[in-house]
Amino acid sequence: MNFPHPIYSQHVLLPAYADAKTYLFEPMLAAHEAHAVMLAECGIITAANAAAIVRAVAAIRAEGVAAYAYQPGIEDLFFRIEGRIIELAGADDGGNLQLARSRNDLGHALARMALRTRVLDIQEALLRLCTAVMAQARRHLETLMPGYTHTQPAQPVTFAHYLAGVLTFLAHDQAKYAAAYATVNQSPLGAAALTGTGFPIDRRRVAALLGFDDIVLSTQHAIGGGEYLTDVAFAVQALAIDLSRMTHDLLVRATQEANALRIDDSFIQISSIMPQKRNPVVLEHLRARLSRALGYAQTVVTQCHSIPYGDTQDIEDEILPPTFNALAAIAECLELYTAVFETLTLNEAHLRRQAGEGFTTATELADTLVRETGLPFRLAHKVVANMVQEAVKAGVPSSRLTLDMLQNAAQSILGRTLPFEEVQFARALDPAHFVTIRTGEGGVAPAATGALLDELEVKQRRATEECAAARARLAQADSWRAAAAVQVG
Repeated sequence: MNFPHPIYSQHVLLPAYADAKTYLFEPMLAAHEAHAVMLAECGIITAANAAAIVRAVAAIRAEGVAAYAYQPGIEDLFFRIEGRIIELAGADDGGNLQLARSRNDLGHALARMALRTRVLDIQEALLRLCTAVMAQARRHLETLMPGYTHTQPAQPVTFAHYLAGVLTFLAHDQAKYAAAYATVNQSPLGAAALTGTGFPIDRRRVAALLGFDDIVLSTQHAIGGGEYLTDVAFAVQALAIDLSRMTHDLLVRATQEANALRIDDSFIQISSIMPQKRNPVVLEHLRARLSRALGYAQTVVTQCHSIPYGDTQDIEDEILPPTFNALAAIAECLELYTAVFETLTLNEAHLRRQAGEGFTTATELADTLVRETGLPFRLAHKVVANMVQEAVKAGVPSSRLTLDMLQNAAQSILGRTLPFEEVQFARALDPAHFVTIRTGEGGVAPAATGALLDELEVKQRRATEECAAARARLAQADSWRAAAAVQVG
């Protein structure tokens, strides 16, 4: 039986060809142009030869990707396009296209070119989410709510303080994508099969014409390395994990019992049988899609594990689908989250009432005893803990604590009462006071949180500028390549 076996064609060649048409068609044409220009500039082929190749590439671009359907017997899109170039430019000129180049270095170059634009897309989508979260944080600098540790009410916070934490992890994730982009945007071209070439090529010239910021200097690593794939996968995983933890919080706070926040009606689905139901299913879809992104990204990581450090299909055709699927899934999540945050509202009055419930200001009462009575903190902690324990036993809520209860606890622990007055006691238990005095860097006080938001906003602006600069460099490379192609022609 001749190549390819129909089953091999069905399950391997045809899907890979479809992926190449989706992701690699335009990068391949750009790479052919840049390579032809560089070969002519280096005197490896004549200007007329390069011009013939460039004209053929232009004709193929005009025909469009739809004109290049899969044909059994042609292994991949590269051979299909190369065959068409030879057909258009002639065997002598078209046949020189692959001088000083291999499918190995070309394949990795095309994957990197396709990946880099999608990584930039994610960075920009992430920054749009940051903008939506930042707007909510600015709006709620003084919106009191309970903060939680171990899923239990712990201390009063503000919604802005919580969101400043969210923005902090989003900034870390943004940095991970920026680092992944820097790794991806390095050119492997010139490595050929793995050893480089005996022709006097200019690797940096072809890299510049294609918008790469640098070259992969090691020709072994250029075709054997997979860190540009795993760096992207790790960035997807980190962001998905961070967002999933926030999603858990939002789902809990959107319950009828918590009644803390309201997901906009445009994201709510109803029950087919229960008229009262208001289901915030967008968060459930997000949780599921984050799992999908994690799964695709883990596939990328696993495929790069325990394979030869060289040319292998594991990190070539086979790895494109999970990589691009991971990016597509996380992109959808970012867009959905942005819309959710743009429309999110809080039950502010209810949250303010909850902020002081569950004895959440007990820490400040102990701190106040230290500041205003001179009691050592550990003893102050014991006194307040005893008061809370007795209140819980008696079924007394935190809103009905009294100074007499504190003094009874002091008598029990210290053998004496404390020089402490009603006004001091009431102030120490006030959740607004708790928040206001925590003014240290990154603290929950509105001024401290606002200062942190200012710093995070500076990082957002800087990241936005870096993304715009990366886009501009890619556009500039396209212009340089077009001009060089014209000059060769």
